[in-house]
Amino acid sequence: MAGSGSGPAEIAKSPDPSANRRTLRSMLSEHDRDVLDFETSWWLYPGPKDRAIRDYLGISATRYYQVLRRLIDDPEADRHAPLTVRRLRRVREEGKQRAIARRLGERRGG
Repeated sequence: MAGSGSGPAEIAKSPDPSANRRTLRSMLSEHDRDVLDFETSWWLYPGPKDRAIRDYLGISATRYYQVLRRLIDDPEADRHAPLTVRRLRRVREEGKQRAIARRLGERRGG
């Protein structure tokens, strides 16, 4: 089957060596997937959310939200948990809009 283009030598060649690095960099870690999965169903855990974060993920609530903020702009996270990521983007955008409206209201009233 020489010349079929699917042998090991063909697979090892990459037209763009940086493509593999980009792929590895954009892949979600197991921890990132755990954070997204937790955010998808955190209300199923008993007790307050911050305690559930500590108990089930082993990180502080502050670190959890830092990871979430990074993940909502990651295309791999969007592929892993599209509904959750899009909900978080919507919540972020609504918060930005409220902040803008507050600032505009303060300028007019001040």
